Amino acid sequence: MDEDFDLPAAGMDEKGMDPEKILKVGEEREIGGKGLKKQLLKEGDGWENPKSGDEVEVNYVGTLLDGTKFDSSLTPLKFRLGQGDVIKGWDEGIQTMKKNEKALFTIPPELAYGALGSPPKIPPNSTLKVEVELLSWISWKDICKDGGLLKKVLVEGEGWQNPRDPDEVFVKFEVQLEDGTAVLKQDAVEFTVREVMGAAGYNLFSFSCHFCPALSKAVKTMKKGEKAHLLVKPQYGFGEKGKPAAGNEFYVPPNATLQINLKLVSWKIVSDISHDKKILKKILREGEGYERPHDGATVRVKLTGKLHDGTIFARKGHDFEPPLELKVDEDQVIEGLDRALKTMKKGEVAIVVIQPEYAFGQSESLQELAVVPGNSTVYYEVEMISFDKEKESWDMSADEKIDAAGKKKEEGNVWYRAGKYQRASKRYEKAISFIDYDSSFSEEEKERAKVLKVSCKLNNAACKLKLKSFKETVKLCSEVLEIDGRNVKALYRRAQAYIDLVELELAEKDIKNALEIDPDNRDVKKEYKILKEKVKEYDRRDAQFYGNIIAKMKKSEPVESLDPPKKQGSVSEAIDRIRRSVGGLAEKAVQTYKRGRNPGSVIPARLVLTSLLMLVLAVVLSFLCLRN
Repeated sequence: MDEDFDLPAAGMDEKGMDPEKILKVGEEREIGGKGLKKQLLKEGDGWENPKSGDEVEVNYVGTLLDGTKFDSSLTPLKFRLGQGDVIKGWDEGIQTMKKNEKALFTIPPELAYGALGSPPKIPPNSTLKVEVELLSWISWKDICKDGGLLKKVLVEGEGWQNPRDPDEVFVKFEVQLEDGTAVLKQDAVEFTVREVMGAAGYNLFSFSCHFCPALSKAVKTMKKGEKAHLLVKPQYGFGEKGKPAAGNEFYVPPNATLQINLKLVSWKIVSDISHDKKILKKILREGEGYERPHDGATVRVKLTGKLHDGTIFARKGHDFEPPLELKVDEDQVIEGLDRALKTMKKGEVAIVVIQPEYAFGQSESLQELAVVPGNSTVYYEVEMISFDKEKESWDMSADEKIDAAGKKKEEGNVWYRAGKYQRASKRYEKAISFIDYDSSFSEEEKERAKVLKVSCKLNNAACKLKLKSFKETVKLCSEVLEIDGRNVKALYRRAQAYIDLVELELAEKDIKNALEIDPDNRDVKKEYKILKEKVKEYDRRDAQFYGNIIAKMKKSEPVESLDPPKKQGSVSEAIDRIRRSVGGLAEKAVQTYKRGRNPGSVIPARLVLTSLLMLVLAVVLSFLCLRN
C-alpha cells in the first residue's frame, strides 16, 4: 500500500485507546458510542486497520438474537468501506479489525435495518449478531483529495521513486465505462507527465499526448512495474462533453465515470539542470556508479547536435572517430552542454535540450555541419564514454595542496582578464578549498597558504564586485581583514561594496582607515571623491523629499494623502497610524542627529539636515493629532 502509516504512540493502541482497554479474546465492549458492541473471537495480525474507502474481503455469518441465521458467505464477500455498500454497523466495526481477526458484532437497529427491517428475513427494529472474519483489504488512494480520482494497487512496484512532471513515462492501460463497456486498450504508450514547452510554443520532447488528465496524475504516485486500478470521475476524465469515437477509441458519454487498469512499465528521467527549464536532460540509458565530472575534469563523449527540424549541425565520436575530449567549465562548448556534462555518469546516454540563452544566443552560428540560426533551441544526444577527475584535496600532501591552489589562482586570473568573472570566481573558490584547513601544515606551509588565501579572497572579492554581489564582497574582504587588519586592498574593495549597498558611513570609515595606512593611494582617494558625490546626491534627494512633505503641509492637505492607505479605515484608525508614525519619526530623528555630529565626517551635514526635517515633520503630525 502507498499510504504512510504512523506507529501507535507509546501507551496507546491503533485507535487511540488505553492499552489496558484493548480487547482480549472472549471480551466484549461497546465501540463508537452508538450501541455497537464487539466481542473478540480471534486476534489478528499486525497493527494496521482498514479505513473508509478501502476494499475489504470478509467471511461472515449473520443471526438474529434468537439464533436464527439470516445470511452467511459461501465465498468471501468484497465491498468498500464508507460507501454505503453494507449496513453502518459493519462499516464501523470492520474499521476496528486487523488482518485475519475474527469478531462477533452486536448491531443495534439504528446501525442495521432500523424500524423497517429487511423483510422477509429481518423483522423491524431487529438487533443483529454478525460474526466477521477480516481476510484482507486493498487500500484506495484518493490521489487528488477530492474523491475524483481513486487508485488501488493491484501489483506493487519496485523501489521508491515516482515519475515527476517533466519525466517521460512508458505505460500500458485498458479503459472501461463503469458498466464494463470497453473504451480503449493500449499496450505501449509514451507521454511526458507534464508538457515542457519551448519558446516557440512546441513541446520540447516528442511525446505529449495521453488519454485523459487522470493518467498523468496517477503515474506520479506509481513505482516502476506497478499495476493499479483507477476509478476516474468525470472531472479527471472527459467531463460534461464526453468523447466521440475516433479510430480505435470508443465513445465516452458525457459525465461518465471511467475504470482504468494502468501499468507503469518504466520512465525516462528529465532533469531541469538550469532550474529555469532552459536546460533539460532526458536520460535514455542510466550510467554506472555515482561519480560525475566536476569543473576542470577531462571528459570523453560521443555527441550529435540537432535543430528542432532534425538538421544535424555537429557530430563527434561516431563512425570510428575517437570521442570528443574536452575540459568541463573551460568554455570549450556552449554553456548548456557544459552544465549538462557535469550531471552525467560514465556510460550514461541522454538527450539535452538547450534554449538559446544557454546555446548560441540571438545570432546565427556557423557550426561543423550546418548553420545554427539565431534564437535556436538545440538538441544534443550525448554519451559519456569516460572522464578523469582532478585529484581530490584529501588525496594530496600539504605541498601538493598549496601547488594546486596556486594553479587554480592563476587559472582564475586568466578568466578574470578575459572578463569571465563567474568562472574566475569559481577558480578562486576552488583554490581556497585546497588550503582552507591547514592544521596539518608546517609553519612555513601555513605562511605560504596564508599569502595565497589572502590573494584569492581579494581577487574573488573583485569578481563579486563585477558581478554586483556586494554582500559577498563585504564578507570576503572582512575575512581578509581578520587575517591582515591593515590590508588596504580589502578596505578599498569593501568600501566600494558599502557604497553600492548605500552603507555610506561604513564606506567612509574604511576609506579613512585605508588612507591612514597608505595616504598616497590614488585608487582610494578616487573612491573618496565618489563617496562625496554620492553623499551630495542623497542630500539632494532628502531635501527634495522632505521639502515636498512640508509644502503639502503648508497647503493643509490631509495627512493621509501623503501616504494613502490601501484600505479606508475609520478616523480613529487613521489617527492611530499618524501617532505611531510620529513616535517613529521622532526617535529616528534623534538617532540621526547623534550620528550626524561625528566630527570630520563627510556625512554629518546631510544627517543633521535630515534629523531636523524629521523633527519638524513629527511636530506637525503631533499637532494634527491633537487637533483631532
